[in-house]
Amino acid sequence: MKVLLQHTAHCRSGDKGNTSNISVIAYAPELYPHIREQLTAEKFKAHYAGVVTGKVTRYEVDGLQALNFVAEGALGGGVSRSLCLDNYGKSLAARVLSFELDIPEALKAKLRGLSEG
Repeated sequence: MKVLLQHTAHCRSGDKGNTSNISVIAYAPELYPHIREQLTAEKFKAHYAGVVTGKVTRYEVDGLQALNFVAEGALGGGVSRSLCLDNYGKSLAARVLSFELDIPEALKAKLRGLSEG
């Protein structure tokens, strides 16, 4: 079944200069392999088309069921140089939560925030 990342994980972020650091942490260990398989560095960068202009590096932190993305060229030249207030790390982290994943129906009980409609 197709679900948004927000139902499988939460995010933390930070920024330094023109680089954003975004961690995606699975809500349940059973969800992590699906996130790890589908949310690659390439797909992460494509999700931010036109915003992230530099390299994206993905680090896997399997013991915490987390992925950490370092996105260079993500903040319009840097927080203090940009006139675009929405490009800061927290805004970028919120954006990745709209990434769509395929999750097996059998894991539906592990998802958070799905309406029963």
